[in-house]
Amino acid sequence: MLPENRRLRHLQGIYLRNLSFTRPHGRAIDDLDADLPSTKTLALHDGPSRLHHARSSDSLMPRANARRRSTLAGANPVTRQKQLEYAVDSRAADVFFSLHCGEEGEPLYISEVRERSINFNFRFFDLSQAGPSITRQSKITIKIWAKRQLCWTLLLTEAVDLRCLNYLGTLRGRQFPPNSLVFHLIDGIYSLDLSGAKPEPKQTPALPTSSYNALMKLSNLDNSIQDALATRETLTAQINSILERTPPDVVSQAQESAQVASKYVSAQTRTLRAAQTRRAELQASIEARRAAISEGRAAQAKAREDVKHAQTKLPASRALLASTREGIHGQRRRICEDLTRIFPITPDPSGAALSFSICGVSLPNTDYDPTSSAATEDSLSAGLGYVAQLADALQHYLAVPLPYPVSPLGSRSSIRDDISLLPDSQREFPLFLRGGATSQYRFDYGWFLLNKDIEALCVASAGLKVVDIRHTLPNLKYLLYVCSAGRDEVPERKRGGVRGLWAGRLRGRMGSGGGSITDDGASSTGGSRPGSADSDALGGRHRERLLGRAIGRDENATATATSNGNLVATAALSAAVGSHDESISGAVVGVPFDESARLTLRTKGMRENVGAHA
Repeated sequence: MLPENRRLRHLQGIYLRNLSFTRPHGRAIDDLDADLPSTKTLALHDGPSRLHHARSSDSLMPRANARRRSTLAGANPVTRQKQLEYAVDSRAADVFFSLHCGEEGEPLYISEVRERSINFNFRFFDLSQAGPSITRQSKITIKIWAKRQLCWTLLLTEAVDLRCLNYLGTLRGRQFPPNSLVFHLIDGIYSLDLSGAKPEPKQTPALPTSSYNALMKLSNLDNSIQDALATRETLTAQINSILERTPPDVVSQAQESAQVASKYVSAQTRTLRAAQTRRAELQASIEARRAAISEGRAAQAKAREDVKHAQTKLPASRALLASTREGIHGQRRRICEDLTRIFPITPDPSGAALSFSICGVSLPNTDYDPTSSAATEDSLSAGLGYVAQLADALQHYLAVPLPYPVSPLGSRSSIRDDISLLPDSQREFPLFLRGGATSQYRFDYGWFLLNKDIEALCVASAGLKVVDIRHTLPNLKYLLYVCSAGRDEVPERKRGGVRGLWAGRLRGRMGSGGGSITDDGASSTGGSRPGSADSDALGGRHRERLLGRAIGRDENATATATSNGNLVATAALSAAVGSHDESISGAVVGVPFDESARLTLRTKGMRENVGAHA
């Protein structure tokens, strides 16, 4: 960079070398401990001619290979350490610098503080933001501040013209005089104390430059901008002076203060309204809570009173609960015994292990030959139909809902899977064979679901552990055996259904000939309602004989039952006929219909077809 083009905007950093607090004076060049003269005492144009040789007291001629004597040669380590510390303390210090435009005025830049050193490398800075009035100057004043013994002092004040700096290029191999300043510009390192080195020319290709007219236009535009900035500063100063001379307008200030106060009052009013609304809400909430607390305390007091009054009824309630549970258990035992007689599960005549038949129909344990005859398929379907009907009845009597609902339709029964992820049209699985690989798979899956229902009945009702769910009839027989087991007397079946209706019809017929006949043989002119307390009085022994005859007739009717599921109606009808045959004091009463007749009975809203054969 040419010297006349150097400006403050090109300055990036400043270094300080060889810090010294002693004033330089003329000394011999042979004295190695002498400080080099400063820039003020040693001018570059004078050269080294001012340095002279020391005149020794022994010889006026310089001695060859002269050695300097060391003052620490015979000193002990403590003395050496103190001497070294003193030497360091006498030279090292804390230093920072400040840049000024001229001798006076505010500093343009203040550097950071560097601690305990002799040579200082300060951080780079940027003066391009100071404005063109400063960045275009080429002269600057540098002040070096040093701290020794807890006191800051002005060590050096140097006025530097950047156009007089000498180019160094590098700091290596340079011996600087005391308090030497080194300047770092955008194109290299410069110094004022040392002679400059001629910079090597840059080997760059020639670049096209702007024309003279373009440069003049740019210069004129820059001058215009500077004039505009100066004009703006002038106008700003004039406006500030006018404002200082003009007295303040009290009215406008008061109006502005009034507006601010009104806004504040409005804001505080809104805040007050919100606080009042919040307070009202909290009060209403507190009142509601108090009302709820009072209601709760009243409810608690009432509950305590109810508990006190219920203490007297508690033993009776517990006894009633125990008796009800015993009655339920006994009724379930009786129902399971009846189901055991209605659906007899007996060992298979073949004698195979764990092979049983239901109602005389053999049913294997999920182990059969798919290529068997049509007769075997029909018996398999009939056996599964009996099992489906028995499972469907047990879910109601044992209060255990089946996970897979069953549709008992005799030998065409089916089961539904509403749990698995299946299409709605494929959730129904048959419990009979139709032929084909697909129907075989659906039949196997339906049988599996039926076994899962039996397992659910065993686990939920009796707490039984099923070893193998493929044993359909063994698991079902085990369930019925456990549910009907017990030492207590099985409670009597209540009057109703087929028996109550048949008894009522018999009483109506006998009453039309001259008075009705009650169950105990007594005659009543007015008659009694079927199923009432008067008509239900029977002796214990007489009831046992009736039950024995009913069971005998049930066993005879079981031998003639078919696979269509008419066994329940036949057994109930025979029991009713047997019981009422004995209830008319030995009178012989014939059945008003034969087995081929068809009778529809109404019992609790349901219809039962009795006497129908497959």
